[in-house]
Amino acid sequence: MRKPLRLLPLSLCIAIALPAYAADDNENWGLCPLIDAVPSFDDAPTPTGTAEQRAEQPTDIDGGTLQRAGTDDNIVVQDNVRLSRGDQFLGTDKLSYNQESGKYTAEGHVRYQDSSMRLVAERAEGDQNADQHRIDDVEYQLTARRGNGGAERIELNGPKGALHGSTYSTCAPNQRSWELRAHRIDIDTAEGMGVARNATLRIGKVPVLYVPWFVFPVDDRRRTGLLYPNIGLSGKNGFDWRQPIYLNLAPNYDATLYPRYMSKRGLAMGGEFRWLYGSGSGEVSGNWMPNDDLAGNDPGRYTDYRRDPPGPFQIPRDRMPEKNRGEFALKTTHRLDGTWYAAANLAWVSDKYYLQDFSNSLYGQSAISLRSEVGLYGRGRYWDASLIADHSQLADFTLQENSLAYDRLPRATFHWAQPFGKWVEAGVDTEAVRFQHEDVKFTPGDPNAPIGLRRDMPGGSRFDVKPYVSFPLEGASWFIRPKLAWRYTAYELERGMAQQMAEQQAAAFVAANPTVPNTPALVRSFYDKSPSRSLPITSIDAGMYFDRETEIRGDHYLHTLEPRVFYLRAPYRDQAGMPLFDTNPMSFSWGALFRDNRYTGADRQTDANQLTTALTTRLISQDDGRERLAASIGQIQYFDDIRVVAGAETPIKQGKSAWVADVSVSPSDRWTINATYQWDPKLRSEDLASLRARYLFGNNGVVNFGYRYRRDLSVAPTAPKDRRDLFEQADFSFLYPINDNWSVVGRYYYSIKDKRALEQIAGVQWESCCLAVRLIARRYQRNRSEDLNSSLQVEFELKGLGSAGQNTERVLRRAILGYNRDDLYLAPPSPTVSRQNRGNDAESTLDPTL
Repeated sequence: MRKPLRLLPLSLCIAIALPAYAADDNENWGLCPLIDAVPSFDDAPTPTGTAEQRAEQPTDIDGGTLQRAGTDDNIVVQDNVRLSRGDQFLGTDKLSYNQESGKYTAEGHVRYQDSSMRLVAERAEGDQNADQHRIDDVEYQLTARRGNGGAERIELNGPKGALHGSTYSTCAPNQRSWELRAHRIDIDTAEGMGVARNATLRIGKVPVLYVPWFVFPVDDRRRTGLLYPNIGLSGKNGFDWRQPIYLNLAPNYDATLYPRYMSKRGLAMGGEFRWLYGSGSGEVSGNWMPNDDLAGNDPGRYTDYRRDPPGPFQIPRDRMPEKNRGEFALKTTHRLDGTWYAAANLAWVSDKYYLQDFSNSLYGQSAISLRSEVGLYGRGRYWDASLIADHSQLADFTLQENSLAYDRLPRATFHWAQPFGKWVEAGVDTEAVRFQHEDVKFTPGDPNAPIGLRRDMPGGSRFDVKPYVSFPLEGASWFIRPKLAWRYTAYELERGMAQQMAEQQAAAFVAANPTVPNTPALVRSFYDKSPSRSLPITSIDAGMYFDRETEIRGDHYLHTLEPRVFYLRAPYRDQAGMPLFDTNPMSFSWGALFRDNRYTGADRQTDANQLTTALTTRLISQDDGRERLAASIGQIQYFDDIRVVAGAETPIKQGKSAWVADVSVSPSDRWTINATYQWDPKLRSEDLASLRARYLFGNNGVVNFGYRYRRDLSVAPTAPKDRRDLFEQADFSFLYPINDNWSVVGRYYYSIKDKRALEQIAGVQWESCCLAVRLIARRYQRNRSEDLNSSLQVEFELKGLGSAGQNTERVLRRAILGYNRDDLYLAPPSPTVSRQNRGNDAESTLDPTL
């Protein structure tokens, strides 16, 4: 039986050979000229199908002259031969093929293309029966991703092949900024590996790197080997080299090692292990440094930064972190069935100085604790439930363990909400939790230490249930949502916690009644191990929608007016005998105008007799549907005093709350302005002010300006301004393209309250079609004493191949919102707050830039 003529497997050796070890193609090729090393073929048909569908499609042969030479098995087709199959095309001036022997010869202007590449060659010959082929004088152009090059000769023998005198670059043929050359490349497609010998990387005409031998993958199969290193230079670490080593252990799990050398600190070893299976996935990572010279080089960084009481507290030398420093993190999930799954998110560091010493960002510096959690979670159509346990570890050496949140060991929750018909909805929120906390042991000499250098932190259990029923009545232009809830909370406290609560209540009673002595009998009268609270909560949320068509400067808009009222009624219950395990006051904001509780947890339920009135207006473009203006303003009217407080709070007096105003304006596609303002009419002062403006110019340029101010509501209004302000910061950042190739970047992040810079960045970037260089100078807060760390980062990027140096893009994308246009609509990072004012709501995750 005669074998059919098959297309030559030319793309096999080119598309997977020299460019196979190139980096992922997610680059910007906008600066590249429209020049291809191999232009498109005018006589090629439109490709159909994919590479996987080729085997199922027939081969069509079209030629000007058909001749048979010698026997019927020998076919000679000449005069512009064209063969096509699916997405493949082969054209040549002359093709000779023997069906019996399988030998062929293609001569004169051999051209080939498929869905991923195009190439031209002078001659191709081979034996299809033996699967042996040779192609001479090859030039190729990748089309699925950018890249081009050539080879003097290509030899194929089954799954193995060799390229002689090959080249590869992503640059245009007339702008060869860089090129990779290899004397010989051997390919084994069965193993998915290639070996390059005598490879040279040239920048322009200058060879900058010579590698006599290296191995690389030629397909998508993962391979063990070296990844690109991270190289940096900073005042804290000195010369910093981090060399990732990838280990392909199995199809469903792998590992990466991170040996690291820091000239000022020493050697460290990190690693991560990932796994994936049908029911879940996971990742475990860690880092270990046996000896760290940082403490010896800079012992002042471990000085407590305190303003109250004034003066530093020096950490004893034997307690400084110098030996066996490290971290551990685990993230894993396992799905039990379609309803339930288990998950764990664990984090640990060897000492509370670790994040300060190993973090490269302000956000790692500002984290005060790490929270680990493991749990079982379920979700149905109308319900969700969880059973979890969590633990906090202190990661800020300026604080003591009493600053940590209570561990919840365990915590069970259940939420159910179901509609009954169109106008009724019923539900319940339930929580049962056990709180524990380790006793706090203070360091000798610490001015904050109590007598005995120990502070007891007793815990207890809490049960909270909140059933409700609501009646969501609404129409096309209005809504009324009455809601009736009942909340019951009960505790079972440890003896020590009950005693502390009794002593606090007795002290408060004596302060309010100076003639009454504080006696043990008075304390016993307040003693209660099982306090509880029960109260109804009623609310009505109502609003209307008005709209009209309007025209402003020739543009047509839909103008809306949306008034809204929210009434909340909850009677007062004395909650002074209840501890504060996980409850804090919420920040006052637009959302707080419509909540039924102003606290985060169940330890406090606010009393209320109040009415919120609010108004929102919008301008929506009728041309593109974009919201060009959204402005809202609202205020709460307190008909009675709010008597429930938490911690150092003071009761809220009858009257009006601060005005809350939010404005978002987009006058054009390039301008975006957002502002929030809160004005307290009682104090005639602002509680909060926030402004964020962004302007886009060109295809890549962006300028950001931000200002943030918040008053500390727990501090008396008559206090000095530096004590009254929680934070006040200004942030300016930009990416400014000077021309198509050059651009400058910068950031200046400044704390007005503390009169110091938090981060400063200045850099320059040069970019061409296939080459980019970035030079970044950066200063940022390096430790709790608020000193600044200086670093110089350089990155050389050969587009389509890889980069050397630090990952400057990660730093710039975090610092300059809009540096990558895909990030324009992300929320900006939270402001960095002065250390002495941080609460227990700090981030509990490891710094992502470690």
